[in-house]
Amino acid sequence: MAFLTLLRKRLGGLLLVVFGVSLITFSISHLIPGDPARLIAGDRATDAIVENIRHQLGLDLPLYQQYGRYMLDLLHGDLGTSIRTHRPVLEDLQAFFPATLELALAALTLSILVGVPLGVLSAVYHNRFIDQVARTLAVTGISTPAFWLGLGLIVLFYGHLNWLPGSGRIDEGLDPPPTVTGFYLIDTLLAGDTGLFFNAVQHLILPAITLGFVNLGVVARQIRSAMLDQLGEDYIRTARAYGLSKWAVILRHALPNALIPSVTVLGLTLGDLLYGAVLTETVFAWPGMGAYVVKSIQSLDFPAVMGFAILVSFIYVLLNMAIDLLYRLIDPRIGEVN
Repeated sequence: MAFLTLLRKRLGGLLLVVFGVSLITFSISHLIPGDPARLIAGDRATDAIVENIRHQLGLDLPLYQQYGRYMLDLLHGDLGTSIRTHRPVLEDLQAFFPATLELALAALTLSILVGVPLGVLSAVYHNRFIDQVARTLAVTGISTPAFWLGLGLIVLFYGHLNWLPGSGRIDEGLDPPPTVTGFYLIDTLLAGDTGLFFNAVQHLILPAITLGFVNLGVVARQIRSAMLDQLGEDYIRTARAYGLSKWAVILRHALPNALIPSVTVLGLTLGDLLYGAVLTETVFAWPGMGAYVVKSIQSLDFPAVMGFAILVSFIYVLLNMAIDLLYRLIDPRIGEVN
């Protein structure tokens, strides 16, 4: 019963989020100076041609009618047709989404693998040298612009050292693997092409570091805060009194309990990475949704921009819902309190 109540609340919230995001995105898109019809027709097109294109796209209708038509189509699962590619926006997003998700998951893995140990060490050695280094690194990660870090990594590892490629998912001239999942790392292994697999890994390293480093600080600070709370609890002192070693108490008792309040941050970080991939994909010419939406913004492709915002917001709310359910699996007392 509690599960159904939670599900109804979250589904209601999902509809409100989609409505709010669509309204805000629609308003901002139409406040930007420029005429999509003129961009499509070209500078030499006559006014009659431009007006005909504007009529075909429905841009000659009042804004409230344009928004009403868009929302009606959205209720039927139609995100509209891209002005730039002339394809359904949903098909475009489905084509570019695997590349973005692969990059986001790689960045999330990096953030967890580095951020969690960093947060644990920072809490265990509170106010010591390791803590100061960890906190400095965390603040640096949060404060560093993704585009600046990405350009710096390209200049160093591609331009000067020539250790890693600077753009794309695989080298130019190589054929992509047969599409099964859309993830090159998985599809290359399924195809048995180890050479292409390692090539895809090399292309993934710099974008993943760029995107992951920005969120590493968030993970490290959350784990540090949660660990400090747990290390001051009575059960930690009791475990030590029973003769357990320091790191046995930390890893077996303190860390699992510290991860419970950190689930929200770790889960929603994936949503942040999907949004944050826009700049990273642009810098590294990564063929994902970020690069797609940047080109759409430049060409005033309103349906594509709105479709991207709605899709990522939808994923964000779904992640929030999954985290709530995961909380109840980890600690059933949370459901009893609510």
